[in-house]
Amino acid sequence: MTTARITVDRTAVIAPLNRRIFGSFVEHLGRCVYDGIYEPGHPTANEDGFRLDVVDLVKELGSTTIRYPGGNFVSGYRWEDGVGPKESRPVRRDLAWHSLESNQVGTDEFARWCKLTGSELMMAVNLGTRGIEAALDLLEYANHPSGTALSDQRIDNGSPEPHDIRLWCLGNEMDGPWQTGYMTADDYGKLAARTAQAMKAADKDLELVVCGSSGSTMPTFGDWERTVLEHSYEHVDYISCHAYYQERQGDLGSFLASSLEMQYFIETVVSTADHVGNKLRSNKKIKLSFDEWNVWYLEEHQASNEVNNEWRFAPRQLEDVYSVADAVVLGNLLITLLKNHDRVASASLAQLVNVIAPIMTEPSGGAWRQTTFFPFSVTSRLAKGEVLRPRIDVGTYETAAYGLAPLVDAVATADSESGTGSLFLVNRSQTEAIEVTVNLASLDATTITEAVTLHDEDVYAKNTIDDRERVGLRELSGAVLAGGLLTVTLPPVSWSAVGFACER
Repeated sequence: MTTARITVDRTAVIAPLNRRIFGSFVEHLGRCVYDGIYEPGHPTANEDGFRLDVVDLVKELGSTTIRYPGGNFVSGYRWEDGVGPKESRPVRRDLAWHSLESNQVGTDEFARWCKLTGSELMMAVNLGTRGIEAALDLLEYANHPSGTALSDQRIDNGSPEPHDIRLWCLGNEMDGPWQTGYMTADDYGKLAARTAQAMKAADKDLELVVCGSSGSTMPTFGDWERTVLEHSYEHVDYISCHAYYQERQGDLGSFLASSLEMQYFIETVVSTADHVGNKLRSNKKIKLSFDEWNVWYLEEHQASNEVNNEWRFAPRQLEDVYSVADAVVLGNLLITLLKNHDRVASASLAQLVNVIAPIMTEPSGGAWRQTTFFPFSVTSRLAKGEVLRPRIDVGTYETAAYGLAPLVDAVATADSESGTGSLFLVNRSQTEAIEVTVNLASLDATTITEAVTLHDEDVYAKNTIDDRERVGLRELSGAVLAGGLLTVTLPPVSWSAVGFACER
């Protein structure tokens, strides 16, 4: 049997865990909002029309920060359309996804939904077709307590307390030709800097995210970040990263190593941001907001007829059904985000419901967990305290896309306050189980409290509308912890998690 050795050193701290790393994303796209989180008349709907069965699953998933309302949608959005009496709200065309928007869910409703789920609202402003004034108006409406025209309008609309939104995105993917109002890095950097300066004049404690590249394959990647940050560095706190992965042409080996590309993306953006900071002689370090990441079968979407000449309300779009292999890759991507948590301080799994999502629903029907639900929910629940960088000694395999890739990847956390620790592992081998020995002596680990794995003999097994519980977590059998050494056997193409107690 192939073996691996991992050492977890209590002093190898990457960063204290910031729960914003477990964020997600709700966009007015397809059935994410309408027929997803919002369905008046559903048996579980509350007085606002929100499905409480979905709320329960979002809580179980452990989503913390929810980016809203887009995405490409935000670049044509008029936030004023989504406030006030619902019967007076206009129907608009959404050019991003070629559909109709009813505006029955807007800022106030979504803020209430976030409170239902216990999550933080991360708001995006429209810098595609609008700009500084609209951003300032939305900020005043959402956050000012009372006594101004827009804050009093919010109160009259049924939200007496300010929403107190702290985290704001300055537009979305403004480098992309698909984006309404896209622009050059120079033009966007100037607009973002002016918008950020004005918003912080209203509230100096806001945290602002400037748009980075829409992907590492963009022709302007790297140069875009440099130019944008040269304009906006002292006014913003984060730069965004977006990345999606899929299996191509049956190359499962490369797909299972997708996190290597994410690592390259992160390292490139960090080095570019630090170059600009050094050039400006700034003492500030820009953080990364990886506020769109997931497995997404984009090529299949582009080849489909999902976006067509019809203008429809909440059409079925981007409803990928995920396999075990997809979930293993997602769990590995989350491991990579945690391993870079010193710089990646916020992240949003895109998206939350129905649209490339861990949660699926049917109108008037039930809601269920996709395969990708499980690694995210367990990691969010078990990870506490500080993130630790393990030393991993393991063999490699050859990939067509990335060269040599380690067979095993892992990250750990430890929490001295609760006396607990956790370890998250991936086996990328398609054929072999791997016996892993983990030295946990420096954590004073005593007993295993939980050991689960996501694995199936069929790596393409899925949870479908007709078989909603085909795939789930299994006990990671044979895990043993003795004398500070943890021994586990990882099945091929698997994601696993081990929780353990430590002496306090």
